[in-house]
Amino acid sequence: MLRLFFALFLFVTPLSVLAAPVEITAPGKQNIPLALTSLITETPPLARPEIPTTFREALLSDLTLSGLFSFIPDEAFLDDASHLGLTSNKIDFGQWRILGASALFKGAYRFEKGQLVVEARLFDVAERRLICGRRYRGSVSDLRRMAHAFSDQILKQLTGIKGPFASRIAFISNASGKKELYLTDIDGSEPQQITRHRSIVLNPDFSPVGKELIYTSYRHGKPDLYRREIYSGSETRLAAFPGVNISGRYRPDGREIAITLSRDGNSELYLIGTDGTLHHRLTENYAIDVDPSWSPRGDALVFVSDRIGNPHLYIYDLVEQKEHRLTFNGKYNATPDWNPTRDSIVFSRLEEGQFDLYTISPDGKQEVRLTETPESEEHPRWSPDGRFIVYSLGKEGHHAIYLMRADGSGVRRITSPSDNSTHPAWSGGW
Repeated sequence: MLRLFFALFLFVTPLSVLAAPVEITAPGKQNIPLALTSLITETPPLARPEIPTTFREALLSDLTLSGLFSFIPDEAFLDDASHLGLTSNKIDFGQWRILGASALFKGAYRFEKGQLVVEARLFDVAERRLICGRRYRGSVSDLRRMAHAFSDQILKQLTGIKGPFASRIAFISNASGKKELYLTDIDGSEPQQITRHRSIVLNPDFSPVGKELIYTSYRHGKPDLYRREIYSGSETRLAAFPGVNISGRYRPDGREIAITLSRDGNSELYLIGTDGTLHHRLTENYAIDVDPSWSPRGDALVFVSDRIGNPHLYIYDLVEQKEHRLTFNGKYNATPDWNPTRDSIVFSRLEEGQFDLYTISPDGKQEVRLTETPESEEHPRWSPDGRFIVYSLGKEGHHAIYLMRADGSGVRRITSPSDNSTHPAWSGGW
């Protein structure tokens, strides 16, 4: 069973470092010089040196991925500058201005009644005031998630939109010898095996309204759809219609699931309820229709069909009950995912024996290639804030999970290639 930690709100004031919110999809155009100090201890007899190190590493990793910051080198910090007070009246902002810092992170930790308490604060150096602060309580094992949660708050203050760093990533790995479902933090730390079906598990998707996810499993010999509650571990076989039950995706309001079924002999798109009841069929043709993904408003689906001979992307309008072809380039287009906050669809395309990632606007007028490497990049999924992409990269028969920004920059690996990980999915806020 997974555990939660609790964050208590302290205070937030307007940010004056920036005249306007920053757009993360254009990294490097406005880098904020940040001085990132280490946590200091407020209970010296109980000091644990690994706590400030771990917290700082997680915070630095998140903020580097954001592309918003440049970092003041630690060796440039003036004597004791990182160990002075946590309140504005105890901070010598003049020292930090000399170093060129526009923003300053300060924090402290202590133990109360066996619990770890972390104070995290971000300051505007020029204005000499607090931007935002949080107090977190939990166990030492929650430390990285506390740092991720504060990274989210920093992005919210700078961009107006909460970051995705406290969210979780599901993926499929055969590290155990079988394709099973795993969960990990955004930096790949603390991966946890969720299923033990000793079979094949595929295509996870998180509920937008609850701490649960769906996935396809061959546990009973054929592909059926399962639902699992994250914290209790309760699992239900949700859809077991004759034939395949694959590619389940929650509607943005969480009330329905788009899925590919072959109950009538051909693989078509259907809508089912979250209790597994069949609502209605969407597509009807001789071809295979798979991999649906919802528009942000839940009024359309992008999906893959080979109805012209090769797999291409199509859009189904649920209001008009009409569909049209979206992609006309390439011979094999697959695994689309509709950005939850922007008019952009990410997908993979087979080029010269390898898959690369592209984005395309829903009207088909703007197509951008994101990757061009000797490896295969597949199964892309957007972050809940629509500013990052998680995907699998395959090389010499081994796959790992990677992250990047929406423009293809900031690439980083979060799982080991030896674990052969594929089919990532990104949760909402936790």
